Amino acid sequence: MTDTTLGPDGVARCAWVGDDAEYRRYHDEEWGRPLHGDRALFEKLSLEGFQAGLSWITILRKRPRFREVFAGFEPELVAAYGPDDFDRLMADAGIVRNRLKIDATISNARLLTQMKEGELDALLWSFAPAPGRPRPTSFAEVPASTPESISASKTLRKRGFRFVGPTTMYALMQSSGMVDDHVTGCWRADEA
Repeated sequence: MTDTTLGPDGVARCAWVGDDAEYRRYHDEEWGRPLHGDRALFEKLSLEGFQAGLSWITILRKRPRFREVFAGFEPELVAAYGPDDFDRLMADAGIVRNRLKIDATISNARLLTQMKEGELDALLWSFAPAPGRPRPTSFAEVPASTPESISASKTLRKRGFRFVGPTTMYALMQSSGMVDDHVTGCWRADEA
């Protein structure tokens, strides 16, 4: 028996999707698909950091507003945010209003602007595990962190990045397709 659920469309998906339409769309179109580009990965990194301690569906539902207030996660624009922008973000009920996470996102953008174009992409993908690991049959087999996510976390922390712990980095690896944790029986696992 696997950890899948049958959707209203008759399609078997990873059980974490439940019956939420937005989760279905995210699962089917984004989660586990390879994602590249510094801006796109900066957005994922930021949102995974905001998710720490919360459910992903909370962040997913707030993502449009996050994109608005963080200038589409364009690193150069976010890096230029000052005290007035910080205050504006702290007052915005459409996002997660956590001082440390907002400050980390701005700080991480500043660090990213000091990197060469494509450097964040190459750095993050350098931690992707080698292909060929067994597909999980249940979410009990999916780790919260791995040696690769621990190494990625250490490397980013040494560079000054924040909210990049091993669990956050593993969630980033899953969501950006560096690892494929669609369980056996899920239609996405079957297409691989």
